[in-house]
Amino acid sequence: MIDLATLPAAANRLAGADWRLCVTPESAWATPAEMDPDADWVPAQVPGTAAAALEAAGRFSRENPTPLHDKDVWYRCSVAPSKPGTHVFRCDGLATVCEAWIDGAPLLASDSMYQPLEVAFDLEGPAELVFCFRALTPHFAKKGPRARWRTRLVDEPGLRMVRSTLLGHMPGWCPSVHAVGPWRAMTLAAASDVLLHDLSVRAALRADGTGELTVSLRPGEAFAAGARIACAGVEAPLHAQVDGRLAATLELPDIAPWWPHTHGTPALHEVRLVGGGHDRLLGRTGFRRIEVDRGPDGNGFALLVNGVPVFCRGAVWTSADICALPGTRDAYRPWLELARDAHMNMLRIGGTMAPESPAFFELCDEFGILVWQDLPFANFDYPASDPDFAAKVARETADLLAASSASPSLAVICGGSEMHQQGAMMGLPEERWRGALSEEILPGAAAGARPDVPYVANSPSGGAMPFSPNAGIAHYYGVGAYRRPLEDARRANVRFAGECLAFSNVPEPGAVSELAPCHHPDWKRGVPRDRDVGWDFEDVRDHYLRELYGIEPLELRYGDPAAYLDHGRAAVAEVMEATFAEWRREGSGCGGALVWTFQDLMPGAGWGVVAHDGTPKSAWHGLRRAFAPLCLTVTDEGTNGLDIHLQNDGPDARPLRLEIACLREGQMAVASGAEVVEMPAHGSLSLPATRLIGAFFDTTLAFRFGPPSHDCVHVRALDPQTGTVLDEAFHFPLGRGRAARGAKIAAEVVATPEGGWCLHLSTDRVAQSVAIRDEAFLALDNGFHLAPGAVKRVELRRRASAPAEARPRGQVVPLAGLPVPYAAG
Repeated sequence: MIDLATLPAAANRLAGADWRLCVTPESAWATPAEMDPDADWVPAQVPGTAAAALEAAGRFSRENPTPLHDKDVWYRCSVAPSKPGTHVFRCDGLATVCEAWIDGAPLLASDSMYQPLEVAFDLEGPAELVFCFRALTPHFAKKGPRARWRTRLVDEPGLRMVRSTLLGHMPGWCPSVHAVGPWRAMTLAAASDVLLHDLSVRAALRADGTGELTVSLRPGEAFAAGARIACAGVEAPLHAQVDGRLAATLELPDIAPWWPHTHGTPALHEVRLVGGGHDRLLGRTGFRRIEVDRGPDGNGFALLVNGVPVFCRGAVWTSADICALPGTRDAYRPWLELARDAHMNMLRIGGTMAPESPAFFELCDEFGILVWQDLPFANFDYPASDPDFAAKVARETADLLAASSASPSLAVICGGSEMHQQGAMMGLPEERWRGALSEEILPGAAAGARPDVPYVANSPSGGAMPFSPNAGIAHYYGVGAYRRPLEDARRANVRFAGECLAFSNVPEPGAVSELAPCHHPDWKRGVPRDRDVGWDFEDVRDHYLRELYGIEPLELRYGDPAAYLDHGRAAVAEVMEATFAEWRREGSGCGGALVWTFQDLMPGAGWGVVAHDGTPKSAWHGLRRAFAPLCLTVTDEGTNGLDIHLQNDGPDARPLRLEIACLREGQMAVASGAEVVEMPAHGSLSLPATRLIGAFFDTTLAFRFGPPSHDCVHVRALDPQTGTVLDEAFHFPLGRGRAARGAKIAAEVVATPEGGWCLHLSTDRVAQSVAIRDEAFLALDNGFHLAPGAVKRVELRRRASAPAEARPRGQVVPLAGLPVPYAAG
């Protein structure tokens, strides 16, 4: 395939082309010759989707979508060559069954949303390019090898035979927005402008710190002899290979390695084509080594990056926009910045979603975010015994992975989502749900394209049952959908959660319609649910609200809907923080966990920890605290007392001063202590709270010797030189609902030297789940507990929608407390 980055800017004859779109009944026109001259055409953006074009024209609603897979969708535009002769046309993705013509002559045909195509043809003058995306309805009815099981996840069983995303076909999970159209980039260039084809950049890091870079390509007509590859001050000539390609290998001693941003610097290095009249940036790459650690019992799953254990934490990515399915840096950037700012170091692109473009990986490279790539297979028993299907998906896989060959962020390749689980949960024996697709076809293609990336057969997989959490990769919903107690996160011995902790996460106030809050049909439309069950994920959130606060959710919703939503926001954040405290502590066998999901696909209280409009929810803030590279947490160990856990993911060792205070009525210290500890680089530490106090004290109130002495334990880690609070943790031995109330909070808006704003907060006693609400500014920490005796500084970031002259003005609202207004002077 043509490498787009190596084309001259003027070479792409489709850049800025005037595309138009028309929707017709199925099979209304067979060829462009039959197009009705009076048909209704609307402007269309390419790359893009029919849904996005129709939405822009006011003819489609993502909140009440009309079907598109039962219609034909036509695109057309005029092209004019800058010079006559052979041209090369490339398209990176056509959704899904498509035919194309150039001036009425057949150009190409495609039956896979994921397969890039490239064709060459003569173009002597202006011509019309026409595409028809055929209705999928007749293809759903085609017969294939008999399925060994069926899934209830998808509304159209025939999708197992069609290479298209499941997005839009999962009732209760996402709106029914069907993917149709030229959703990925198109290029039309004169062959004489093409510098190279099929660029492959492979970077590796040896154990001795030497980087090894291999670059191969097929020269185009614009390629000149004598070219070399340059990287990090080292050059090597390109040599001809037996298959007609050119290749160069460079050795780079002591190269700066690439790290996840939580563990170091995601160093990237330019790869350039130089000499022979060329000086062209081919891309950037990073040098890293990824290995899988199965643990001493062989049943674990954890990643070693450059020989260092990395606890992988983050979420399952959905889409930057379910209508447009965009693939640009601008579309991805705000979302990925939020992932990085929440200290996420891994995102998983699930098999139910749509693969993302190279721009996604390039930004993850820059931000130091690992990517777990499910191949686009999920839940179905796919017809792998069909030779044509097997060849098609092997080619898709090789091309998909080759597109990001230079990206160090790609960390795991997975054969897909829940195929093994689906068959096993239906009672089929193992030989029925395992098969050639994920065991032979896909790993073979993956190994050829990205030999530097570990492959796993399926998510979940690896245990006595593929979904057993105590071995391999789990989809863990013990805490969450199955309403298990918080202790189950430890009892289940989760080794790695490819997805976990699904809740109906309440967005910020005002983010969705709150007419008859929480039970209006408009509200319930945004609450996710599994198909054909008698509950939804709001019921799951209510369960933990009851467990954590001792409040009946129904009564609270009846009497005070706003307080009900506030408690729901707080409960989700508390559950997530407590669960990750278990999984990240020293001695845990868990190698990582990814929350379901990163962002909502529609307005409402969806699974996303970020709302559909990019606004973080309470879950995002809770995860940001739980995921911090320098993290302090506590766990209740019963009669063993309270344990304090520290993690230092960073590359530098550092001393920390730990302080503990057991507070009565949230303000009076009845026991306290402190100690300076040395935290190793990339290390962890656990110690009992009594070590700081210096004597026995019933921190967890497990022994019940007389009336309770305290209702809160506050632990904090400080820089011993400056006294700056680096992190803090809270424990409520009587439960959150019985902890002290009535805190008096003071809030002051302070201008920062950088020209921004922050809040300085103080309190006379512990205030729980303090929310900062400001229409113009986003608080980078929110829903936190506030302790007496110190001032907490919270950075305020101007919202994208806020005017430049806006100044902070809002409220600080503790859970079950009175709001405290603030405003910049």
